[in-house]
Amino acid sequence: MSELFKKDTVIRVEKCLKKFKSDLKIIALETTARTAKDAANSLKCELGAIVKSLVFKAENEFLICLIAGDKRCSLNKLKKTLNKKDVSMANANEVKEITGFSIGGVSPIGHLNKLDIIIDKSLSRFEYIYGAAGHPDCVFKINYVDLINLTNGLEKEIIE
Repeated sequence: MSELFKKDTVIRVEKCLKKFKSDLKIIALETTARTAKDAANSLKCELGAIVKSLVFKAENEFLICLIAGDKRCSLNKLKKTLNKKDVSMANANEVKEITGFSIGGVSPIGHLNKLDIIIDKSLSRFEYIYGAAGHPDCVFKINYVDLINLTNGLEKEIIE
């Protein structure tokens, strides 16, 4: 387990967490959190309390949407919010290149490039939520308001 904490991607997330609030910690899971469902099962929490970090390409820019695990991002709402015609999911290579993370371990923080972040308001219904921490087997626990402040994210209605 401790090997996970030595991974560059996990260290990058941990530095961001500690800089924001020293008591935020990365949790290494016994089982994978590659999908929101896997993470919810591992943490024994509701699916909606898992933060999905989805990378989108909006024309020539990339951004991240943080969505509750039990919801789906609406491309139409995202297009309207961004006022862009061409919005699509980034492919695995783009995700890795832009964020420095592989799909399944994309964190809401610690990206290689500065990205705009949009946060699904439905995450606010949980006392605590869990975001990926740079590896499919690592997460961090945070409250909704702290997630907004940590990511400088914009709260929007972007779910189906």
